[in-house]
Parts: sequence; C-alpha cells; structure tokens
Amino acid sequence: MGYSLNFLSKEHDLNKILRQQKKAKSAIYILYVSLWDSYSEKLVEELKARYGETTGKPVYVVNSFSMPHSFVIFKTTKIPHLVSIKKDKVNSSDYLPEIYRVLSLG
Repeated sequence: MGYSLNFLSKEHDLNKILRQQKKAKSAIYILYVSLWDSYSEKLVEELKARYGETTGKPVYVVNSFSMPHSFVIFKTTKIPHLVSIKKDKVNSSDYLPEIYRVLSLG
C-alpha cells in the first residue's frame, strides 16, 4: 500500500481537510516543508519518485511559502515535520529518520 501525494496551496483547504478527518476518523498525514530547505526538497523529490502515481493514504504537503499560517496549527517550528492523524490520535515528528520510516522511504 502506498501514499497519495496532495500538494496544498491554500490554508482554507487544510482546514477543510481537518474538519473532514474529524468527522470521518480516517488516517491522514500532513507533511510541513520549506522550499528553501535542502532536506525538505530531497524528501519531497523522493516522495514524488516513489509515490507519484500511486493511491493510498493521503499525504498532504504544506509548504511554508504559500501557507505560512498553517504551521501554527500543530506548533511546527522545525521542518520537515510530519503530523500523523489516525482516528482521534495525533502523532507529530520532526525527526528526519522517523519521517522516512513512517513514509516507507528508508
């Protein structure tokens, strides 16, 4: 099973997704990245190469340039930062090896 990449560009879209997840209790991932961070760029490139055309659990990619206010929702201060939401449980990690493990890249 893979992941489905969804690149968000509006904060309204993220808020809408979070409201839907709260109702449906489905598993989603939110990946916070920056266009100026080399680790973020490499991670996004690897995700595109591995899961570019696949379907599966959604991974919503949020970048700091187009959606800076969205970083406040989960108190994101370091990037890349992965937030996993499953049912009512929220896990958050900014530890790069853990992000690679969760997204099955390592």
